[in-house]
Amino acid sequence: MNTQVYLAYDFPLLSVLWTMLVFAIWVLWFFLLFKIIFDIFRDDALGGWGKAGWLVFVIVLPFLGVFVYLIARGKGMGQREVDQARAQRKEFDSYVREAAATPSSAEQLAKLSDLRARGDITDEEFRQAKALALGGAVPESHATSITGLTGDEQQR
Repeated sequence: MNTQVYLAYDFPLLSVLWTMLVFAIWVLWFFLLFKIIFDIFRDDALGGWGKAGWLVFVIVLPFLGVFVYLIARGKGMGQREVDQARAQRKEFDSYVREAAATPSSAEQLAKLSDLRARGDITDEEFRQAKALALGGAVPESHATSITGLTGDEQQR
């Protein structure tokens, strides 16, 4: 009545490998399914009804829907992904150029030091502008005298 089950005997090594393979294919299948669903929404060439039709086809008949989608629109999937990557790269490059265009604190301090050396600004104005350049808080009355802008206008 006391029967012990030894998993090592009831579940041989080839069965373990087969189970791991089936599990990996299952995970890949879901990855492909979601990639196709995202591609359906990303495609600007498809209208609303086309997107709805493909989505219903892929969800209701997932195996057939995914294979038909890959055959019919697989080449376009790759092109849309490349286009999206290029657009993201372009956006990132423009952000980097914009961020690099703003002068650093060291550059601002060098310009302020040059202005003070030429006598264009006083020592007090230099200290206030230095505090602004380094991110320190300056009273609004002092900030207005340095930049000609109020605190609200400086934040914009």
